Amino acid sequence: MGGLKEELLKAIWHAFTALDLDRSGKVSKSQLKVLSHNLCTVLNVPHDPVALEEHFRDDDEGPVSNQGYMPYLNKFILEKVQGNFDKVEFNRMCWTLCFKKNLTKSPLFISDEDAFKVWVIFNFLSEDKYPLVIVPEEIEYLLKKLTEAMGAGSHQEQFEHNKNSLGANQGLSAWELIELIGSGQFSKGMDRQTVSMAVNEVFNELILDVLKQGYMLKKGHRRKNWTERWFVLKPNIISYYTSEDLKDKKGDIVLDENCFVESLPDKDGKKCLFLIKCLDKSFEISASDKKKKQEWIQAIQTTVSLLRVGSPPPHKEARQKRKELRQKRQAEEEELERQMKELQIANENKQEELETVRKQLEEAAARAAVEEKKRLQTQMELQDRFSLELAREKMVRQQMEEQVAQKSSELKQYLQRVCELEEMYKELQEALEDEKQARQDEETVRKLQARLLEEESAKRADLEKWHLQQQQAILMTEAEKQELEAQRVIKDRALQVAMQQLEQLELERKRALEQYEGVKKKLELAANKTKSWKDKVAHHEGLIRLIEPGSKNPHLITNWGPAAFTQAELEQREKSWKGKKATSE
Repeated sequence: MGGLKEELLKAIWHAFTALDLDRSGKVSKSQLKVLSHNLCTVLNVPHDPVALEEHFRDDDEGPVSNQGYMPYLNKFILEKVQGNFDKVEFNRMCWTLCFKKNLTKSPLFISDEDAFKVWVIFNFLSEDKYPLVIVPEEIEYLLKKLTEAMGAGSHQEQFEHNKNSLGANQGLSAWELIELIGSGQFSKGMDRQTVSMAVNEVFNELILDVLKQGYMLKKGHRRKNWTERWFVLKPNIISYYTSEDLKDKKGDIVLDENCFVESLPDKDGKKCLFLIKCLDKSFEISASDKKKKQEWIQAIQTTVSLLRVGSPPPHKEARQKRKELRQKRQAEEEELERQMKELQIANENKQEELETVRKQLEEAAARAAVEEKKRLQTQMELQDRFSLELAREKMVRQQMEEQVAQKSSELKQYLQRVCELEEMYKELQEALEDEKQARQDEETVRKLQARLLEEESAKRADLEKWHLQQQQAILMTEAEKQELEAQRVIKDRALQVAMQQLEQLELERKRALEQYEGVKKKLELAANKTKSWKDKVAHHEGLIRLIEPGSKNPHLITNWGPAAFTQAELEQREKSWKGKKATSE
């Protein structure tokens, strides 16, 4: 329900900002009443006309801000939405309120209907932050989907050319996205109808959750006849219509985790059959070819699998993964930046400590110089005193002894001071060692920074390699598609040649029939003429006779081959010859 609320809020935010004519962040109560009534109508939520007045009864007659309208919107409208409303109608209502004010550039390469669909897609792909923007990564995803739907190659170079400007603005607004697609920059060489079909295909997939659609034959449950229907597969249902305009809906196939699909052998003259079996009914479907059959079986099996595990549709899951990846990458960048700042602060603190130690060393050296000067001065004074004591040794031995005792005490103090200086020297050595260790720590931090940069470069190289693999897969798919298209063109040409040959054969058959009829008439005429002079030929001498269908009796053989007369004719002619011979004698 939270995801649905976020999607609804994006469209409502566009409508609210459109009503804010002076861009003050506030809208009058009268406009909010109309907006609230329209929202309740399209969302199928009972409208309470008094609730808005009661909610703002402590306010004056002035306008209401977005923050002031949100509690009413959540309590009286969004919390009552059940999901049984038309998303397209809801988005169209919000679009009607905002597009005239914001969509100023004209003419566009796409129609108003396509611009509306791009606006809805923007709301689906935009970030959950206001004002709404779509980041460059999602823009690239949308443009790739459009170019794939148009059957064109990827416009990666054009996108990279404009990527710097997109990144500088941290993405585009809805109206900038519509103007970008409407400018035709990423659809050069395509007509408006192709671009419109591509926008509609992406809209159906991302917004209407259409996973697959197309024409297939369905076997009826009562009359058992096969009828062509337009099937539309969604995450939990398959609807079928009389045509692809979706106006005449004929029925639904409700999918759940208990449904399964299986391939069927060809029967009743139908090929590419498969069966969708649900709890209460089974549906026999015939695809146009084996490829379509396999695609539909795979799509339905994937949909049922998603229902069993409770996963969202693939495009929504992919959008969520891209969003989580962006958030993870942003968190890593923020963490890396934080660590860099901490290292920088630690380095600065270390530098300050080193500077303090250096100053202390300078002060200690200055103090040591002063002490050394005092020591030298004291030594000179001692020497003077010793000279005086030696001059007076004979005179005041007792005073000299006292002075010697005094000097012994001073010597002890001097030795103690020397020990203190030695200890201070050791401290200076330790400070120098600390400074060396600090420099080593600084070098370690620099190596750590270099390693982090190398890891980041490796990650970027992996991402680029993955991106190149995707591009190669897309190019291979396009090459296969072009090869299939070339084969289809060759088959179409062969079919046309076969049709032309068939037409030529038909013409030749008709001519042969006409010739046959002419020959038949000539044969009949010749047969009639033959009857008139057949008898005349029979009386003449010689072996000539008409060629007639052969009798079943054995044929006579002459020196020149099979005879053209029968045995009875030969006997009759022999009698005739003998009679003529007798007459002549």
